[in-house]
Amino acid sequence: MQIDFNKYGDGLVPVIIQDDKTDRVLMLGFMNEEALQKTKQSGKVTFFSRSKNRLWTKGEESGNFLLLKNILTDCDNDTLLIKAEPLGPVCHTGADTCWNETNTNQDFLFYLEDVINRRKKASPDQSYVSSLFANGLNKIAQKVGEEAVEMVIESKDNNEELFLNEAADLLFHYLILLNVKEHNLKDVIDVLKQRHSK
Repeated sequence: MQIDFNKYGDGLVPVIIQDDKTDRVLMLGFMNEEALQKTKQSGKVTFFSRSKNRLWTKGEESGNFLLLKNILTDCDNDTLLIKAEPLGPVCHTGADTCWNETNTNQDFLFYLEDVINRRKKASPDQSYVSSLFANGLNKIAQKVGEEAVEMVIESKDNNEELFLNEAADLLFHYLILLNVKEHNLKDVIDVLKQRHSK
């Protein structure tokens, strides 16, 4: 990776920070060569602060660090894209992003995976999702099978509403089965991408 730190007079390059999981753009900062090296070494995104005139690790005061996942350069080697995991709100205002957006994946299925992750920790008598996890893998797998059969049955009729509802039930329970097997949609998508590239 060869970054052209000399392209701009101050020796800084723009750095776009993107959430590694949701793909949301979180913030824009600037790095010099030293900030980039410290980011790589520490695993925490570090910028050069023009207002403080020093290196500044995001989260050094708030604890809301940005954990480094990947660094990419643009075609001119003068701008960085850093994919990171945010440990809390990114903006100094307390917002998830510096554009005041909620940091959720734009794809609802990935958002639903996050909801399932949170709800499985609830009390089984307060959450349907948690009650499924409490029943264990065999019951969850059985439920997916039942929903698949119900969707197939509805596909043979002309009631689109019933068919779509059964399809939604199957997809929802499939996400739960993936979760209990310690996998997620991204894992499945990666397999499909590998197959597609052959």
